[in-house]
Amino acid sequence: MPHPPSRALKRALAPLGAAALLTGTLIGLQTPAAEAAGSVVKVTGAQGSWQLTVNGAPYQIKGLTWGPAVGDATRYMPDLASMGVNTVRTWGTDATSKPLFDAAAANGVKVIAGFWLQPGGGPGSGGCVNYVTDTAYKNQMLAEFPKWVDTYKDNPGVLMWNVGNESTLGLQNCFSGSELEAQRNAYTTFVNDVAKKIHQIDPNHPVTSTDAWTGAWPYYKRNAPDLDLYAVNAYNAVCTIRSDWEQGGYTKPYIVTETGPAGEWEVPDDANGVPDEPTDVQKADGYTKAWGCITGHQGVALGATMFHYGVENDFGGIWFNLLPGGLKRLSYYSVKKAYGGDTSRDNTPPVISSMTVDHATDGVPAGGQVHIATRTTDPNGDPITYQVLFSSNYIDQNKALVAADTTVNGDGSLTARVPGKVGVYKVYVQATDGHGNAGIEARSLRVVPPPVNGTNVAQGRPATASSAQTDPTGGCPCPAGNAVDGNSGTRWASDWSDPQWVQVDLGASTTFKHVQLSWEAAYARAYRIETSGDGQNWTTVKSVDNGDGSIDDFDVSGTGRYVRLTGTQRGTGYGYSLYEFGVYR
Repeated sequence: MPHPPSRALKRALAPLGAAALLTGTLIGLQTPAAEAAGSVVKVTGAQGSWQLTVNGAPYQIKGLTWGPAVGDATRYMPDLASMGVNTVRTWGTDATSKPLFDAAAANGVKVIAGFWLQPGGGPGSGGCVNYVTDTAYKNQMLAEFPKWVDTYKDNPGVLMWNVGNESTLGLQNCFSGSELEAQRNAYTTFVNDVAKKIHQIDPNHPVTSTDAWTGAWPYYKRNAPDLDLYAVNAYNAVCTIRSDWEQGGYTKPYIVTETGPAGEWEVPDDANGVPDEPTDVQKADGYTKAWGCITGHQGVALGATMFHYGVENDFGGIWFNLLPGGLKRLSYYSVKKAYGGDTSRDNTPPVISSMTVDHATDGVPAGGQVHIATRTTDPNGDPITYQVLFSSNYIDQNKALVAADTTVNGDGSLTARVPGKVGVYKVYVQATDGHGNAGIEARSLRVVPPPVNGTNVAQGRPATASSAQTDPTGGCPCPAGNAVDGNSGTRWASDWSDPQWVQVDLGASTTFKHVQLSWEAAYARAYRIETSGDGQNWTTVKSVDNGDGSIDDFDVSGTGRYVRLTGTQRGTGYGYSLYEFGVYR
């Protein structure tokens, strides 16, 4: 889930409500808090009865991870403070961080300042570093991180330093077996080296290190005695941390640096084979549950920075952000209530209590219309505006949301035009109330090729290809026969080079009038449709040089026993990938 600090925002930030903007205009006035000297933060107490103190006063972390651009800190910090948030967490600290520290301090908020190490972000993320042998990388980080500690240690916005994010688990992307074990020991030993260096420069702020599961803690226990406390990211498993800590015999307290509703990796697949996203109500309840389990481990769990005060309005933003596109979700108000913010006068979001997508599993034709029914209410009686959006993330890893032409029907249901490419999409209904709030629900939808008049003479016939992917990843092996099996969920996929071809044997010379190509994400920019009577001599009946990966439907006039698609220019860096090659008479 988390990302390095260099990640660019995917969407322009939408404004918050007028009250938050009005408060933000006052930030330019320097407050006494912002002028004060840096705080002295300590982990105090003894085994099982620890607490965090700031200038001698008890401090429970009521936090959120920080998502907006640093330059927008003055804009959003007043809103965070109004939620009862006293802490934000970052994943990186560098020359650009000062406005964030300053804006936080001006609003009574402190920062858990992160330092990013590879491979950050847990399974499937980050680059590989050899912590046993790569002395140059380690020396570079040992010079870089303390430089920023020295720069910001006296800033009153600093709460503590956090070295690394999910790297102990993430090393499994790079190593295995005994080498993985050696790397994990070397990594956590290096984290300890960084912690010692930070303590030498700044004895007034604690140092921790975050990982993706408590299975990293034995390594910290063995190799990182200079950490003041541990940190972990845990979503649906947050309530098992206490038992893990008790069974592990640990002698340091901990904080939870990311938590919230169940993540994509923790939920079952739906009928279309993609993760079944929790509802808005379930997400809001996830934050409440997480905070209850954290505060229930008194004297050991010192608080949390829940995930995520983000404004990106994309696939991940809809799953986790409290205010995607600047619109506040039920989760926003759930966190605010947990942290003691005043919710008595809040106007809260519409609630979508049910959502049904017609033909979600048997499929809606590409470019056609889908009918969606919801049961939506607004607790404040506000008029509701609806928008349907689509994400192709499970097709091409594009996390952007695309707004669809949406019609609100007389019975309150919705009709929207579906995308022109086939595959399983996420379809979202966003219900907004005109007061800066949104209820958003998501379901999956299978988009299939549109029907064609005539008989598909290629279906079920023998097919061959210049190449086919055999690696059992991404749904493969993907032989040529998958392109003519009549199943839009299977595909032929070629090697990653030009040219490539796939052909079907119709059994006898056949005259046909139409061809339909249903492309996967790896499509052809340029290709030819060819016919042959003997499989040796070919005649071109259609040439395309501007393919875009949508369904290609065209009328042709062709005759032959063999029909071949020859790709001459790929549309992506991958090969050619075709769900269905339909030849109609």
